[in-house]
Amino acid sequence: MKLVSACLAGINCRWNGKAKPCQKVIELVRQGKAIPVCPEQLGGLTTPREASEQRGDKVFTKEGKDLTHPFEKGAEEGLKIAKLANCNEAILKANSQSCGSSKVFDGTFSGNLAEGDGVFAKLLKKNNIKVVSEE
Repeated sequence: MKLVSACLAGINCRWNGKAKPCQKVIELVRQGKAIPVCPEQLGGLTTPREASEQRGDKVFTKEGKDLTHPFEKGAEEGLKIAKLANCNEAILKANSQSCGSSKVFDGTFSGNLAEGDGVFAKLLKKNNIKVVSEE
């Protein structure tokens, strides 16, 4: 069983209220081989919501609001789902502050990427769950 970013499964849960459908991910969900989750929603954030980026170990909106706690809470809830379903791999949205693996936006809201993992991806990796992007 795989865990997947809900936005990749066609669910309108991204910060802007839209999805980023990925046919391979949608097919895995249809076949019962993947479970879609949105850690940001699991952490209590609304959809749509303000865009956010990481600066160090914290997550902020462009206006400076600290969203670290809901991001961490959502990551913990997503990890619980992964463990309950015996997921050993996750396909997560590239560059996301929650789900990005290897690269995330750099915290300047300029569209630039920096090395690093999103909050959820980092927690999954720490718990020996393989993380890959849809790319």
